[in-house]
Formats: sequence, C-alpha cells, structure tokens
Amino acid sequence: MVGRLQDKVCIVTGAAGGIGIETSILMAREGAFVVMSDISETAVQKAAARVLELNPEAKGRVLPFVCDVSKEAQVKAMVDKAESEWGRPLNVMFNNAGIMHPEDDNALNTEEKIWDLTHSINVKGVWWGCKYAIEAMLRSGKGGSIINTASMVALVGAATPQLAYTASKGAVLAMTRELGIVHAKQGIRINALCPGPLNTPLLQEFLDTQEKRIRRTIHLPMGRFGEAVEQAHAVIFLASDESSYVTAQEFLVDGGLTSAYVTAEGDPAPAPKNNA
Repeated sequence: MVGRLQDKVCIVTGAAGGIGIETSILMAREGAFVVMSDISETAVQKAAARVLELNPEAKGRVLPFVCDVSKEAQVKAMVDKAESEWGRPLNVMFNNAGIMHPEDDNALNTEEKIWDLTHSINVKGVWWGCKYAIEAMLRSGKGGSIINTASMVALVGAATPQLAYTASKGAVLAMTRELGIVHAKQGIRINALCPGPLNTPLLQEFLDTQEKRIRRTIHLPMGRFGEAVEQAHAVIFLASDESSYVTAQEFLVDGGLTSAYVTAEGDPAPAPKNNA
C-alpha cells in the first residue's frame, strides 16, 4: 500500500522527543525519507533507532542529523544533506524545534538573555528553516509543504506568564501567514501548527507542580492535556497532498481550548497512546 508521504523527503527539527519523534515515526510509516534533526547527537541517534525499531521497512530512509537551528550554516547544511542523501528534492520541512525556558516569566522578571535565547531558537530557527527549505523547493520547481510549530498561546493570553515563549510563537504565526501568501503561487504551502497544552517533557518541566497542572486542565474541555501523537497526525495531514488547498493557516489542535468559556464537569476524555 502506498503511503500518504510515499518517497517524499521530509525534515523534522526537534526530532528527538515529543511531537518531533512522533511525527518522524508516522512519516516513516507513511513511506517518507526522513531527516531527523536535533541539537543533541545522543538523543537524535536514540530517537532514530526507535523510529527504525517501529518501522523496520524504513531502513536506509531515516537519517539522524545534529543541528542547532539558531545557526544559519547548520540549517543550510541540514537542507543540503536532505537533498543529497537520497538524490531527491526536499518536499516537507517541519520546523518544530523550540524551547520554553524555566526562567521565562513576565515583562518585569524575564531577563534579556532568556528573551534572546528563546527567540534565537523559536523564531530565528524557524526563519532559517523556512529560508533554506523555500530555496530548495524553488530549485526543484515541485513546491512543497512547510509546517512551523507555533502555539495556541499566539492566539490567547494567559495569566501564567511565559512572555518570551508567547511572543516567539506569535512571531512564528505572523511569519507563517506572510510566507504562505508570498509563496502560494509557487506551490509552496506554509502553515502553522498551533498545539494546546501537551503531555510532553517540555511542558511538564514547566508545569512542575500538581497545582500548576490542575490550574491548566480546568480550562481544557476534554479535561486532559493533548498527546504528542495527536499533533503528529495533524502534521501528516499538512505535509501530505490531502491538504493541497491549505496554506497560510493557523492549524489549531488544542482540544477545544480556544473555543471554551466554561468547561463541563466529569472525568477526562480518553487519550491515545504515543508510539515512542
């Protein structure tokens, strides 16, 4: 059976965990060639091994790659490698790498170094990824799909401040909209994935007490955090030809959070299991 991403060359940044590894697993399952990129060599090697363990048929089609997305030369090298490794054009770029720093706070308490670090990865990293993916897609003349991880915090405010992170995701969303319009007639679709709160290490490290978790879940219509695999399925749709008329969009996968006022009482809705 032909996969939804059969023989497409895909790059996933931040691929060693969370949404990144779950997306890599599904991409490999759907027949893609996958460059799994992360800043940690140990972590990305381990993640790639897990992808191949779950998808043995993808042997020779999964490439771990070490990249700091805030460094232009490293991002360019990653895209060049994706093009040369299998002798095929780049089809999909998933700019997923990002941080949520534990010292990120409000305007009064967030230090400049935290602001700069957050934006160098979350915004500049997406910019570099878009720049070199777009160049590659223009070279091939075949278009492609770029998915940038933003967040629902780009759309709503919160009284639990993480100002640098929130501002960075707002920037990603605005950048995505503009690039999506600029390159629409060139066949390059560019969309922003906007997850709600997820049961990933990144968020759970930030929500380091039960009190903080409860404070968040009371606003979730499903009564639970999302799972990374639920975001990964959305990425597969945006990466595939099924979304051929979708571009410059904020693609919300937030369990209804941004539509909610008062949530229902009762037990949480069931959650799917992640693959990794």
